[in-house]
Amino acid sequence: MAEEFTSLRAKRSHPVCFNHWIASAFGLAMTVLLSVAPAHAESIKIALTKLLSYPSVPIAIERGYFKEQGLDAEMVYFESAEPMAVALASGDVDFGVSGLSAAFYTLAAQGHMRILASSAIEQPGFYNLVFLGSAKAYDAGLTTAHALPGHDFAVTQIGTSLQYTLGLLAEKDKFPLSDVSVRPLSTIPNVISALSGSQIDSAVLPATPALPLLDRGAIKLLGWASDLVPGWMGAVAFTSTKHADADSDLVRRFLTAFRHGSKDYHDAFAGADNKRQDNAATPAMLDLLSKFTGIPGPMIDRAVPYIDRDGRVVMSDLAHQIEWYRAQRLMKAELDPKAIVDTRYAILMPEK
Repeated sequence: MAEEFTSLRAKRSHPVCFNHWIASAFGLAMTVLLSVAPAHAESIKIALTKLLSYPSVPIAIERGYFKEQGLDAEMVYFESAEPMAVALASGDVDFGVSGLSAAFYTLAAQGHMRILASSAIEQPGFYNLVFLGSAKAYDAGLTTAHALPGHDFAVTQIGTSLQYTLGLLAEKDKFPLSDVSVRPLSTIPNVISALSGSQIDSAVLPATPALPLLDRGAIKLLGWASDLVPGWMGAVAFTSTKHADADSDLVRRFLTAFRHGSKDYHDAFAGADNKRQDNAATPAMLDLLSKFTGIPGPMIDRAVPYIDRDGRVVMSDLAHQIEWYRAQRLMKAELDPKAIVDTRYAILMPEK
């Protein structure tokens, strides 16, 4: 120690030598700092709703998968799907994860959108969308979704996947869709309020915001969509055509993080056979999803949607959805699913 002090004092006695030593030390320190400092992350905005149908993004943010891809991801929350599609088309957000809708397909037909991956898929054994009844209607005999004809039915917006779910039930049960009076109430909280106040007979909603009211008996369970009308793709991840064409590296980095989140979610709730199975990864995932949705973990565990491990896209289902929206005159444009699923990035589900 005394020798080092003597050496330092000697350097100070020779200003030129001492200054050179300081400069060298500073240069070495800066080299070390620059070698370990992370590159500046690229900011992206992702549109979604605080629902379990869209878990891959919050998982990827919480576990650092976007940061690993050099992305600073910000979630921008919406109350329903249609405004998300409009925000993406206008450039206010870079990516979106939402339910599909007539508005989405209309904008996609105009060349504004490209589908990249799937999110929630209705599959037996997993629970996402739920048919609900008011207490008053239930007491009067509406105890199952099969009894919906003759009743009014709330959705957030006309032309959304919630209305499509009703359409699938009408196809299966072979009743005219006109036998149900569909009423748009703008937002999920509005629908829940109308149901709990018996101002509307029925609705279909994502389960998470409905579970507390179901537990209290304020609204009634009429059936799960995954049991009544299984096998269809309820939500997708998408981006603008501009990003898809001009920013391929950005899109691929987004998808790498997104699919990592999807894989974590899937593996926390499903076995190798894709059937519901909790495991060692489940508690941590429930805690993460509870933080995202504001719903207690044990309650979430009762209503877990299915997410494909690789986010594969079901092309045949997209074709059926487009055909249905056109048949209901909710969209005019003719649209081939191959024109909106960007196969440069998307992985397709093998057709059965």
